[in-house]
Amino acid sequence: MGGPPRPAHFSFRDPKQKLTQATEQLVHALEQLIDPICRAHGVELVDVRFVREPGGAVIRVIIDREVPGVEVGSGVSLEDCTAVSRDVSTTLDVHDDLLPSAAYRLEVSSPGLERPLVKLADFERFSGREVKVRTRTAIERQRRFRGKLLGVVDQAIELDQDGKVLLIPHADIAQANLVYRFTN
Repeated sequence: MGGPPRPAHFSFRDPKQKLTQATEQLVHALEQLIDPICRAHGVELVDVRFVREPGGAVIRVIIDREVPGVEVGSGVSLEDCTAVSRDVSTTLDVHDDLLPSAAYRLEVSSPGLERPLVKLADFERFSGREVKVRTRTAIERQRRFRGKLLGVVDQAIELDQDGKVLLIPHADIAQANLVYRFTN
């Protein structure tokens, strides 16, 4: 059949997977537990993902800290990731009934240069930047877009793609990331 079976991935933001209601509820519950911990450490919770991999379940937490005047990069340090990881781990130990299995790996990281854009506030914050967007359904016969993020209008993002302005409903966005261009 062409190699070993591919691992099943579950993330409420992964458009390729149909999620069960239980998985969506789990991710939502994880966000509710993890967000106050992040705020207590002065960082923003960007995203939480629950995935099943060959080695077992993984909870991925992405955190960020806005640094005034810094356009690229994150204000998150290794110490931030370590502290958030420690406190999230303790909280998950207390709420072990929440997880479908007791065995999981916790990963806490910064968003990287091509930061994911998840919430409408993310799209507002990075207005004016180049982004790439993938939608769940086709808009004008395409699902992949790249252009300048103009901002947020109601519950949609406004994107300038090669001089053509598009409105993409936030609910239809499967994945969106900043685009980082390396310069000399």
